[in-house]
Amino acid sequence: MLYFLSQFSDGGDFYNLFRYITFRSGGAFFTSLVLSFLFGPYLIKTLKRLQKKGQPIRDDGPESHIIEKAGTPTMGGMLILGTLTLSTVIWARSDNGYVWVVLLVTVGFSIIGFIDDYLKVTQQTVAGFSSKARLLLGFAIALVASIFTARLHPDPLTQNLALPFFKDTLLGLGYIYFPFAMIVIVGSANAVNLTDGLDGLAIMPVMIAGAALGAIAYVVGRTDFTQYLDVHYVAGTGELLVFTSALLGGGLGFLWYNAPPAAVFMGDTGSLALGGALGAIAVCIKHEIVLAIVGGLFVVEALSVIIQVLYFKRTGKRVFLMAPIHHHFEKRGWSEPQIVIRFWIISLVLALVGLATLKIR
Repeated sequence: MLYFLSQFSDGGDFYNLFRYITFRSGGAFFTSLVLSFLFGPYLIKTLKRLQKKGQPIRDDGPESHIIEKAGTPTMGGMLILGTLTLSTVIWARSDNGYVWVVLLVTVGFSIIGFIDDYLKVTQQTVAGFSSKARLLLGFAIALVASIFTARLHPDPLTQNLALPFFKDTLLGLGYIYFPFAMIVIVGSANAVNLTDGLDGLAIMPVMIAGAALGAIAYVVGRTDFTQYLDVHYVAGTGELLVFTSALLGGGLGFLWYNAPPAAVFMGDTGSLALGGALGAIAVCIKHEIVLAIVGGLFVVEALSVIIQVLYFKRTGKRVFLMAPIHHHFEKRGWSEPQIVIRFWIISLVLALVGLATLKIR
């Protein structure tokens, strides 16, 4: 929105700053952060008043959760999504299709998560929204997003998969690319959702992954950088740095209230939306495989659940003491802060590895 101010510039005045993605990204970050601090206390107070008993806690989970986390309100993801969406609309270019695709996915998955959280709170059950209905709606949103993204991509990249570590290498998928992109988006959404089980565990890795993807988006959106690094140029994706910067600001604001002991939980409202956003960004910038590296923590969390379920159905035994894997470490005696901080460190290392793929070709 504020990009239009650059039209009043003669090339050497204050208005010229609005031409630069980096300047508007900084503005989006601080706008989102300030809005989080302004509206966070009011939102938490309102959620506590409306929810009364808070989010239902699984009785088959770690025993400490039943005592320590009971009564904590959920749907705190609305704080991130509200500030993120508003800041992006204010600071990003309104004529950039990639921004609108990512916002579509973010808002769409947030609605699915909101319905799930609402049913859990009102019915005081951990069941929530039907898993089949969640997947169906998620894949529908992902299909729309993947079709629009394919239309935005230049012809050499449309329906092709870019491979990291290889120069100018594309794997032609044809129409198979669309279900692949859908799986990336839906898989990312649900992987982040599974990770969101401890105070602050999901939001920091989301911010780290978002920052890494934002940096890659900025790089692949500039011809000078792509020529130097031998990566595929995707015009217009640099604008996604504005979105990821707003995500960082909103995420930090939320973490202020979600730090142990959490005053509010993100809920599916936030985790599904933010995970879907990461997947959508990866599809937009043609770095779907790199997402599996940058978001490796989410991949491991999701795989731990899949392995646990399949092995239990086959043998009646468990591989992990409890899945997702962060609960396994809780059962082994790790404290919640130990798990959270160590998982943050792993996320940071994986993000750096993902960024290294830009240079190692």
